[in-house]
Formats: sequence, C-alpha cells, structure tokens
Amino acid sequence: MPLPIQRGTGPQQVLPLCRSWELHDTASSRAIEARALAAEPHGALMRRAASSVARWVTAIAPHAQRIWLACGPGGNGGDGLHAAAMLARRGRQVSVSLHGDAGRLPADAAAGLRAAIDAGVPVTDRAPAIAGLDAAVDALLGLGGSRPPTGAVLEGVQALQRVRAPVLAIDLPTGLHAQTGACLGEQVVRARATLSLLTLKPGLFTGLGRELAGDIWFDDLGVTAKASERPAARLYAPGDAARRGGVMHGAHKGSFGDTIVIGGAPGMAGALSLAAQAALGAGSGRTFAVPLDSSAPLRHESRPELLWRPATALAEPGWWTASTVVCGCGGGEAVAMQLPALLRQAERLVLDADALNALSRDEHLREMLQARASRELATVLTPHPLEAARLLGCTTAEVQSDRLSAASQLAGELQATVVLKGSGTVICTPGLLTAINGTGGPALASGGTGDVLAGWLGGRWSRRRAEALPAPELAHAVAQETVWLHGRAADAADVGAATARAQDLIDHMRQQAAVQALP
Repeated sequence: MPLPIQRGTGPQQVLPLCRSWELHDTASSRAIEARALAAEPHGALMRRAASSVARWVTAIAPHAQRIWLACGPGGNGGDGLHAAAMLARRGRQVSVSLHGDAGRLPADAAAGLRAAIDAGVPVTDRAPAIAGLDAAVDALLGLGGSRPPTGAVLEGVQALQRVRAPVLAIDLPTGLHAQTGACLGEQVVRARATLSLLTLKPGLFTGLGRELAGDIWFDDLGVTAKASERPAARLYAPGDAARRGGVMHGAHKGSFGDTIVIGGAPGMAGALSLAAQAALGAGSGRTFAVPLDSSAPLRHESRPELLWRPATALAEPGWWTASTVVCGCGGGEAVAMQLPALLRQAERLVLDADALNALSRDEHLREMLQARASRELATVLTPHPLEAARLLGCTTAEVQSDRLSAASQLAGELQATVVLKGSGTVICTPGLLTAINGTGGPALASGGTGDVLAGWLGGRWSRRRAEALPAPELAHAVAQETVWLHGRAADAADVGAATARAQDLIDHMRQQAAVQALP
C-alpha cells in the first residue's frame, strides 16, 4: 500500500487547542518516518522538513538577521543544515556549528552540509560569539535523544543555554525525553518555541515539556499515519461529541441526577464547600454536601440551593447509591470509615485527596476498588503526583519521570479512570486511548483548585449519566472534558502572574462551559 503523501499546510500552532491531536511515541514516530523515507526520493523528506523549519524561523523571528543553528550529527542536524542554506539564500546572516563528525553524517545530512557551504554559510565546530545574535536554533538531537547529552552535543546545549536571543527547537528541545517529558540529564535546552516534525510527541505536553518547549508548533510534512501506527495518546480538545446541542425543554432537576459530596473533616470545611459548589455549577440536578465534622453547620449561607445531610445519613444507602459520589475533599482520617460502603455500592464514584491516601494505606480497600469494575461500577481517581506515588509505592520523582506510564500502571492496577494532575494532566482508563490535557498552567497552583476539579467532575458525570456509553467510556469522556474545562477557565481568567482563586474558578468554568456550548 503506498504511503499517503499530502501537500502539508505548513507549521501550525498547536496551543491553544482548537482540535484534538494524535501523539506518537518514539517507536511509532520512527515507523512513520521509515515509511516516508522509503516512499520518497532520497533526501526529499529532509529537504521538506528543512523548508518548513526555514519558513517557521522567519515567521517566529521575522526581524532576526543574525541566526545561529547548532546542528547535531544525525537527522535533526541535517534538517538544520538544509534550513541554514535556505535562510542564507533569503538574505539572513547565518552561522552553523556542527556538533559531530562531518565525515560520519548520514547521506541526506551530508547533502545539507554541502548546501550550507555552497550558500556561503560559515560552518565550524564551535558556537559563535553569543552576543549580537537575533535568534538561535537547536538542531542537535530531536527524536534521537535518549541519553543525557555528552561531548560536542553537550557543548552545544550549554552554548544555547547562554543565548539571550530567542532559542527555537526543531522537533524537541535537546535533553527532553520525547515520550515522558522528563529531562534526560542535568543539561537541557529551554526553547522559546518548538516545531515538531512529522508527528507530535507526548513529552512536549506533560512533565517539563510545556515549560521547556515553549510555544509548540507542528508540521506533519504531508505524511498521514496509517491506522496500524496507533498513537500513544491524544492531546484532548472537546469536539462535536461533547457539544450535545442544548437541553430538552422538558428537562427538570431529576433529569440530571444527584451528586453527593463527602468530606470536610474538622478544620477542612472549605474543601467540602468548594467541591459541592463546583458540582452544583457543573449542572448536577441536586447536590448534597455531607460534612464529616459532626459539629459543622448543615447549611451554606451564600449557597442555599445546596442540600446538606449529616454523615449519619450515609448509613441509609437508598438515597445515594444511584447518585454520583465525590469523596475525599478535606476528608481527613474520618473518610476511611466511609469508603467500604461507597466502594461496594456507589454507582459512580470520584475519589480525591484523603480518600486516595486511605486507599494507599489499606490493601482491603484497594481490593474493593479493583472489584468495582467487574460489577460495572465506574470510578475516577484524581491524584496529584505525591498521592499517585503513595498508591504506587514509589517516589514522586519516579511518577514525574514517566507520567504516562505511572497513570497507566495505576489505572490498570486499580481498574479505574486515573486523572494524574500536573503540567499536562494525564487521563488514563484501561483499554482506552490515554489523553493528555493541553490547558491550564501555573494559575492552578493554588489551594482548593483540586477540590473544584473533583466536584465539577462529579456534577458533570451526574448530568451526563444517562448517555448510551459503557461506564468506563463515559467516565473517561467526562474526566477529559472536566480537566480541559478546568484548565481553560484558569487560562481565560485575568489572573496575570498570580494563581487563580478556587472560589472564582467555579464561575470561570461556568462561563467557559457556556462558550463551549456544553449543556
């Protein structure tokens, strides 16, 4: 079957999202690249990539005259060498440092070296004087980086770190792992923008990827992946499936189900309040708040529409088993006593914060959670990296070193949907394609925003509970939508360099839900 070659649209900015994108790991990216190389004349793919790079550099830095390209010993360096020749022909003052043995370059990269020299580009084995540069391009390793940079490549990384002008990376910032978003070693390039070629890589969007890659662009070079070249994940954006076309005129509060929010141990009433208000804002038909502090008042002065029940009411499962239950927000030690009944009987269950900590300490509770899937009872867990590490019995650093694998392992072990929070939140459900979220950022680094996420997820799940999807698929869909909206609301809020206040975030989420036409 011939490789589908299309005329590409050129570099496109990926974020902010207007559509979902497939993310391919190293193996899949290599397979797609090998097919493209085999289907085209020798060197054609690299020249097309270089043309894309040259156009992108002039678009990102239109006034840059003095441009330095740091080129490595492989295909990424070849892209840079060909691009250097093209930029020079466009009148730019281009210099190249080649961080590898010129005599051992692949044939297409060697052709790029000759093209650069023929175009009058000075090529040396050292970085030029940093002062006076208008832009620098990292063409050192790209997808070829699997170990910490060493030798001449490391010297190139260190020189790029000293540049004050914008640094633009081809495919990946050197030193960033393509799949995990972790640093390969202590030295890594920090780019103003990155152009990913042929495929988008998961590591650009999670872990340290967003921080180190800057603005992320993509050019598929006109190559379409085959169905057999399955992506490792997708970068989620709500599509038509999330926009349900409005609410039926005859709908009433019973149409949208109940959400029960359990938490608020002594001294932690705020977490319960935030989660319950978020569930209400997400469209739950009725929202019940159940404080685990027996002395807490059963009312909310500013939200009289919230319904309150004492924790003793949980002994009467008839009123909550068919509801969506959100448990753990400010739950303290008291939440562990409630979990056995919830794990046995709650039809839809969101576990956050102290409920997750209780699971990490009690093997019997974990077994009860695992058994829920066999009874078609769906569960969503919303851990931050430390909570995930406790559940996995490892360190936070180990979780962060490979967030996709950590989320996948946790989802598989506990047979639940896992929302691993952090930069590039990962949403993983056994048997379904993992999603990475592209919205949100430092504005969410504020107390209570996680409670808002859990509460909104529960309220939204209640509202969509009657959709004709298998339970795990609906849980996965609601988790993706909620995480995206949560981050989008924080992005849209006018908070500048400050963090978003959790209470305000609920209103911002309501506004964004209206913009996205989510009923």
